[in-house]
Amino acid sequence: MSDAGLPASVEALHRVQQDPHRLGHRAHGARDPRPGTGQGATGPAAKRILVGYGFWIYLLSDIVIFSCFFAAFAVQRHATAGGPTVGDIVDIPRVGWETAVLLLSSYTCMLSFAASNARNLLWTQILLLLTGLLGLVFVLLELQEFVDLASRGITPQRSAMLTSFFGLVGLHGVHVTAGGLWLATMMAQIQVKGFRPEINHRLICFNLFWHALDIVWIGIFTIVYLMGAVA
Repeated sequence: MSDAGLPASVEALHRVQQDPHRLGHRAHGARDPRPGTGQGATGPAAKRILVGYGFWIYLLSDIVIFSCFFAAFAVQRHATAGGPTVGDIVDIPRVGWETAVLLLSSYTCMLSFAASNARNLLWTQILLLLTGLLGLVFVLLELQEFVDLASRGITPQRSAMLTSFFGLVGLHGVHVTAGGLWLATMMAQIQVKGFRPEINHRLICFNLFWHALDIVWIGIFTIVYLMGAVA
């Protein structure tokens, strides 16, 4: 019996049986796209999947950039040109506070996402505010470190090691600052628009971004500061 003589629902079932694994191959005489191939009635992937996938690509590109800065520091860490070494510029207590503050902000960021999933506006805003304030404290501590080094004549142009040091640590600080601005924007959007699907998609992306910055900072704290202090 041909497909033409079947009702639409039976015809669709018959075609799926002809292609049980839904590989998208067309049966003889079939002119419409197969179910499950992202075409026709099934449509493309959901927007949440597309947004998440695209943002992961951005994060991977950002990791590549940080990897280049890590590699530059690893190569130049002994190129001091007779100036201060890494051990001379490391302030472990201050960096310890920076690390604690940033990790705590990651925890509050995770709690804010849980509150947004529960559609609790008050706690979402409170936890996002705490995340932003902790990020601000981190940036201020980092700026204090840079100002203190500059007051002692330790600037990026003094040696290749210092150039790579300021470049790597400063790049991370710029990302945290941009994340804080993004966070303020998200808080305003949640307050005005509520928990719309597109807002939730942006919150997912922000959480990915903020946690990625924490991972990068753990690398900086270990490779630059702890290993530099031991050396």
